[in-house]
Amino acid sequence: MFERFTDRAREVVKQAAHEARAAGRRPIGTEHLLLAVLADPDNLASRVLSAAGVRAADLRAAVARHTAEGDAGLAEADAAALREIGIDLAAIVARIEESFGPDALRAAAPAPRRRWGWRQRQRPGGPFSPRSKKALELSLREALRLRHRHIGTEHILLGMLREGGGPAALVLAEAGLDLDDLRRRVELALRAAA
Repeated sequence: MFERFTDRAREVVKQAAHEARAAGRRPIGTEHLLLAVLADPDNLASRVLSAAGVRAADLRAAVARHTAEGDAGLAEADAAALREIGIDLAAIVARIEESFGPDALRAAAPAPRRRWGWRQRQRPGGPFSPRSKKALELSLREALRLRHRHIGTEHILLGMLREGGGPAALVLAEAGLDLDDLRRRVELALRAAA
């Protein structure tokens, strides 16, 4: 699939992998794709987001807020949702640690990876989360729908918007953007660029 990607779109995928590694996360999520799109202010997708009032620093902070792990390894949004329905997460964590010891909920350090000859085994899902994989597949579909022979950063953004359920779409919606309006803006920018 990546053979149809423009140089800038390939750079977005590479930058997304860098964003995921820098955040200590694996696999690459839609939030990493979004941050990678914003890393190059000259690409079409980034220009559309800027014209819509998006500031890269604000989205980076929102992504960090959503992916920061709370005391029990939950993202802050999950912890807030539990508080809304009356579940005291701090009390639950305290009782678990009382029973099983401190740091009982902390994830164990992964075992070192072994190499078997010249080939390394691939994880079943590859380097991408299911949502980011779907967004990249949808970027191809968006390019085909628009009758483009290439996949650019704008198609990656359209793929993330069409996927609609990942952290990238959530952060954009929280920033006050209407995702359907953003789709229209991208398509208008594509027509203007043609």
